[in-house]
Amino acid sequence: MFRHRIVAVAGAVLLVLIAASGFWWLHRVNHRDDLWHHVNDECVPDQTAHGDPAPCAFVALGQGVARGFAVYKDRVGATQFLLIPTRKVSGIDDPDLLLPGGPNYWAAAWQARAYVEKAAKRNIPWDAIALAINSALARSQDQLHIHIDCVQPDVRAALIKHMNEIGTRWTPFPVELHGLPYLARRLAATDLVTQDPFKLLARDVPGAAQDMRDETLALVGADFGSGEKGFVLLAGHADLAKMRFTHAANLLDHACRLLRAN
Repeated sequence: MFRHRIVAVAGAVLLVLIAASGFWWLHRVNHRDDLWHHVNDECVPDQTAHGDPAPCAFVALGQGVARGFAVYKDRVGATQFLLIPTRKVSGIDDPDLLLPGGPNYWAAAWQARAYVEKAAKRNIPWDAIALAINSALARSQDQLHIHIDCVQPDVRAALIKHMNEIGTRWTPFPVELHGLPYLARRLAATDLVTQDPFKLLARDVPGAAQDMRDETLALVGADFGSGEKGFVLLAGHADLAKMRFTHAANLLDHACRLLRAN
């Protein structure tokens, strides 16, 4: 009898755990469209009807919803913002990102760094800002969002140290960044308007176009010397065997520690 009671209690506990885990998973899945609902159901209608982008900081609809974007304050950090398309785009794996003539969300995101500066209440050096997008395996939302914030101090230091080893073609960066290997290449500041980093990655890195969901990408402001400013693009690839889920967003510093030294 006692054994039967133990089995019954154990079974009941197991059912509770299964139900709880199921609820957690359903809750997690349901919330993977939070960013999309904020932009599509709140920001765009508010901007269209009232000229007020709330709860977004900014909504650009000059070329229509299909080519528009919103700038949204992320809940993590005092200065982190997100660039989010106003049409449904799943993420770095969305094939529409590689079509000719599509919006260059990276160029728009770089311009949106003004909101980071506004939140920081000061100008931020060009090479202290970075943009990043995570791989499909590492993201928590199924609407494309480019993170905009300060760069990690150690990442900036590594880029400065190895800047002469970074050329205009994708090559392995000499050291790992936050435990992950990256490919790196330069991009001139004036080229960001016409050169979409998504397309540069897919076109020039073997196999990337066929496996974009496992790619992660960052764009970091860089000083090439002699007054020449530009960017360093960093691309990483997920490796499940090594439990690498490629969070390029980890290269961003939501505490903006670089500002304390300037």
